[in-house]
Amino acid sequence: MDWNKKTRNNNPTQPRRVAITTLGCKVNQYESAAFSSEFTAADLELTPFTQPADIYVINTCAVTAKAAAQSRQLIRQAMRRNPAARLVVTGCYAQVASQEILSLTTTPVCIVGNGNKHRLAAIAMRDSRCDLEMYTGDIGRRTEICPLTVRRFQGRTRAYLKIQDGCNAFCTYCIVPYARGRSRSLPLDRVLAQLAIFVELGYKEIVLTGIHAGAYGRDLTPATDFVELLRLILACGHAVRYRLSSLEPTEISPALLDLMATSPALAPHLHIPLQSGDNTILKSMNRRYTAERFGEIVTACATALPSAAIGIDVLAGFPGENERAFQNTMDLLTALPVTSLHAFPYSRRPGTVAAALPRQLPKQVKQERVARLRELDHKKRTAFHGQNLDTTHRVLAEGGTTRSGLLRGFTENYIPVCFQAPAHCANQFVDVCITRLDDLTVYGEMAGLAGRTGP
Repeated sequence: MDWNKKTRNNNPTQPRRVAITTLGCKVNQYESAAFSSEFTAADLELTPFTQPADIYVINTCAVTAKAAAQSRQLIRQAMRRNPAARLVVTGCYAQVASQEILSLTTTPVCIVGNGNKHRLAAIAMRDSRCDLEMYTGDIGRRTEICPLTVRRFQGRTRAYLKIQDGCNAFCTYCIVPYARGRSRSLPLDRVLAQLAIFVELGYKEIVLTGIHAGAYGRDLTPATDFVELLRLILACGHAVRYRLSSLEPTEISPALLDLMATSPALAPHLHIPLQSGDNTILKSMNRRYTAERFGEIVTACATALPSAAIGIDVLAGFPGENERAFQNTMDLLTALPVTSLHAFPYSRRPGTVAAALPRQLPKQVKQERVARLRELDHKKRTAFHGQNLDTTHRVLAEGGTTRSGLLRGFTENYIPVCFQAPAHCANQFVDVCITRLDDLTVYGEMAGLAGRTGP
């Protein structure tokens, strides 16, 4: 018997309804888009997660304790919304905390680990169920990336293209290598095939993403690297703008900077994790650079790409971080030509080396330090926006409008700008001159549709 019929309306022809919710990184978002593509191809109806559904898919995150708590909250919400629905939990929290999920579920649950995400849609659509189905396995033994194809990003102007999964770094604070396994790259032909799908669908900006994207290609046969992948992508000649997701500082090479400086299709935008500006803390984190080396890399980026946005990730309150160590971080970031900071409090994650370290800091100390970092972020963003006043940029206009009826989009160097434009400009490149700042809100005037079709 098809148990899903129990949850449907009286109309026997109504397709099964599936609701998907996603926490965490761009990689998770790409994978959820692949699930949506498969469900749509099978004639299931996608419905918001807040609505009744026959199947609930929760793509979880475990990077922080807060993300794990949000994952648990979403599982409980789905159980309350329709206890008879098929509940499928996947993602990093499902991979590392399956027993925690079992302890809170009052309905049958299907747990799909990160190494089996390519099977998720087929598993979710099965007609029969048992009290528990688990497809986790030893993620550390996976040697190939899950083959997932995306046909559509719902409600998005830009598309994320997952080129890599996993991480070999084992930073002491990070659960990701245990949740995602070792670094695995998408073969070149599959990268180019997914790229072609996005181009055919009309996406104008594609974000190349991975858990450790800069490690791309080292595991392939023959081995290749991230810069060579970019060269092959650019050689396709698509009228698309490419944006890079986070790259480790030691993977930002002169060859990469030269390619970015000479390729208009590569957005001048880098996101670089620092985590700490103190050498003792960096060593305790198992980060493979010094504060001095990080400073040299960021300076090289700003020299090669003078108009670039350079965003930095930083953790506050790592075990053993005293006031002097934190001030070293503040001093380094204040001096460097970075344009924004993404500041987070250290989150103690069970199963990581750092969770067992002595001198764990109180919550209020971490919060106070994050607040100081966010003040610095405000100053950096304000200064960067001010440097771009009265300059014209190529903006990819997004669909929808702000409350004031303006379109919104991002410049090539990642400044969000609001501007007056006809609705038909959505998903088009337009030339916009930045004319006014209202705190961190940036306004501009459109000069017209961009003269070229490309970025």
